[in-house]
Amino acid sequence: MFENLINVLFPKVCVGCNTFLLSNEKVICTVCRHEIPLTNHHLNPENEAFKKFYGKIPVEFTSTLVYYHKKGIVQEMIHSLKYRGHEEIGTILGDWHAEDLKRLPVTSTFDAIIPVPLHKKRLKERGYNQVTTFGLALSDNLNITYDTSILRRNIYSKTQVKKNLLKRTEVVGNIFEVEFTDKDHNKHFLLIDDVLTTGSTLEACGRALLKIPGAKISIVCMAMSHS
Repeated sequence: MFENLINVLFPKVCVGCNTFLLSNEKVICTVCRHEIPLTNHHLNPENEAFKKFYGKIPVEFTSTLVYYHKKGIVQEMIHSLKYRGHEEIGTILGDWHAEDLKRLPVTSTFDAIIPVPLHKKRLKERGYNQVTTFGLALSDNLNITYDTSILRRNIYSKTQVKKNLLKRTEVVGNIFEVEFTDKDHNKHFLLIDDVLTTGSTLEACGRALLKIPGAKISIVCMAMSHS
């Protein structure tokens, strides 16, 4: 009853269009959900996201859930997640993508989910890592350990939004490192992030993880930037 009262006094709105949500809707309304552009990467092992890493790092599998367009619904969702504290968006996207991933044989080979880490200064500024709830939803649905102890970001850097490809590559080149023990050898790590753009940050994280003897990596993101 108290929850119903809260909903009356402070009605929840869709993060995509700001209309009031119905009682059976969460985070995003049904209309907006049907307008979200899905990538269907999970249906094609040689998808465009996978090809981002050709000749750069060996990747077993890559998938993103939706396309990210400027001024689109997905951009609004990611910005609300990243800058407005709406961490429930990560949970919703994780639940959705887990339904796709659980049907794939490769999913049973994942040993741990590794989020792209924030520098401790950035984490303090924002208060949370925007990929945490996404990763925890994948972890719960797929029964895979969520591990934040292995990969670390050592260097604090300004946002990369306005940097060109060369500058981004320079920035992320050597800022990640791993801490591991013998028990982490020969594991298949699922590296996760919010939006796949150039892939340079994920490549740098992947290179760090591949320093672990026998390690394999796969990559899953909420969205992929698409012009």
